[in-house]
Amino acid sequence: MMTEAGLAYAKVNLSLDIVSKMADGFHYIKTVMQTVSLSDEVEVRCEPGAGISVDAGLPYLPGDERNIAAKAALAFYGHTGIKGHRTYIKIRKNIPVCAGLGGGSADGACVLRILDRLFETRLGYEAIERIGAGIGSDVPFCVAGGTSLAVGRGDILTSLTPVPKCAIVICKPPFNCPTPMLFGRIKCEKIRARPDTDGIVAALGQGDLGSAARRMYNVFEDALPRGAREIADIKYALLDKGALGAVMTGSGPAVIGLFDNEEDAYRAYGHLKLNYKECYLTSTVERICEK
Repeated sequence: MMTEAGLAYAKVNLSLDIVSKMADGFHYIKTVMQTVSLSDEVEVRCEPGAGISVDAGLPYLPGDERNIAAKAALAFYGHTGIKGHRTYIKIRKNIPVCAGLGGGSADGACVLRILDRLFETRLGYEAIERIGAGIGSDVPFCVAGGTSLAVGRGDILTSLTPVPKCAIVICKPPFNCPTPMLFGRIKCEKIRARPDTDGIVAALGQGDLGSAARRMYNVFEDALPRGAREIADIKYALLDKGALGAVMTGSGPAVIGLFDNEEDAYRAYGHLKLNYKECYLTSTVERICEK
């Protein structure tokens, strides 16, 4: 029997732009992504046999091959040709589900990294990212994380100058924003406001956190249903408490605020925690490992 554990780090989007709809029906996006310290705990156990099971501790998350962690294990075995191993995956969920934080993708990426270590396949992160691209759009980024510009379906990555070390407050209101619904509400030619993605990249290159934070924006915010006003309220609260910038991450509904002052971040976290159960004080994380 072989057992290995690891951390699956959440991601946030400092910007998210939807450029166009591609011929295959997917949307061409352009986004700046950042790894944060909020993480799930993943353990993988392999023993002789067959089959893959997942225990994520939540009754509404599938424990079979519908779970992205199981899909990751299947993809790894398919790529390497390794057979004859019964695989048990246990996940302690700390990243909120359906929040725009890439928790499922992070779990899948972590499983790929763990299996690569367990079986000493030494695939390298570029190969693991290619495997991850067949599992989900955010998986390639979650393999190594850090700070990246992601385009296409989100799987074409360019490493950027790391976001200066800072505190990040994450707050998820008590509702979900289904990704297919938001994409269905987006009309690329009618998008009124877009993030200054190039400006963010340039600001990061200069180490200017404030300038990058002021340029953050997510085009999905203009596609939100009327009942999602709390997202704007959370953004206002974060800015009022000293955030350099605030934005909804991914397809939401979690909102992030960037702080260069830890005391301000703690006060903002404490203020929001009074009304929101899923509120987290976290920080930036650099690349998990260089390629």
